Amino acid sequence: MTKKQLEESVEYLKKRGFDAPEIGIVLGTGLGQLVNEIENPVEAHYNHIPYFPLATVEFHSGKLIYGSIAGKKAVVMQGRFHLYEGYDFLDITYPIRVMHQLGIKKLFISNAAGAINLDFKKGDIMLIEDHINLQGGSPLAFKNVAEFGDRFVDMSEPYDVDMRNKIEDIAKKEGTSLQKGVYVSVVGPQLETKAEYRMLKTLGADAVGMSTVPEVIVANHLRLPIVAVSVLTDECDPDNLQPINIQEIIEIAGKTEPKMIHLFKELIKQI
Repeated sequence: MTKKQLEESVEYLKKRGFDAPEIGIVLGTGLGQLVNEIENPVEAHYNHIPYFPLATVEFHSGKLIYGSIAGKKAVVMQGRFHLYEGYDFLDITYPIRVMHQLGIKKLFISNAAGAINLDFKKGDIMLIEDHINLQGGSPLAFKNVAEFGDRFVDMSEPYDVDMRNKIEDIAKKEGTSLQKGVYVSVVGPQLETKAEYRMLKTLGADAVGMSTVPEVIVANHLRLPIVAVSVLTDECDPDNLQPINIQEIIEIAGKTEPKMIHLFKELIKQI
């Protein structure tokens, strides 16, 4: 990755009409309905943006969408990238750097995850307070990282406290159930064994997924405030573990997503 590549990507998008967005949003697996809330949308497919990776997961459509949400200019990433698709950390986080260069001031992230905390249930929304990186690497571990920011990035509070407090207040006022917890990111694409779920619980994780952490690390590198939520699509009880049903996961994500969208929109209004 070079600064020139980033400049070319950004220049392409600006010519398409991506004009000074304030908010960046990354949508997780099965969480694409938010795009229906975008007013006056302008789309750019990943395969047309210079140096952009391509989405390969069938539940991710692979485009950036620019427009207004709750009265603010936003750029929405519909379709993200994962290690399990064969991408490296620079590919996965390249769009975050592009959105930052376009001008975003806040980053919203969503994902679908499994509930390790057995007090949490399918269909719950979990506000991510902290994370554990078990993906075996870092998106900042490359030779010329110092050209893009500090090499050693503080991660004592990776998720913005002010936005977390605001989204909690919104949920409380509206009677929306909102869990809080620690997200652990693994490589995938296989799901965990019973022994692995027990290990993750012992480590202090409340939910497990295969994304989000690389993007959060880079956002912290760029000093971008982040709020992130997990839509919990399955319960990872090692003593009663059922074979995974991907279609059911997508259905649960789709049913829960409207609550997440509402929380995001109300938060956008406040910031």
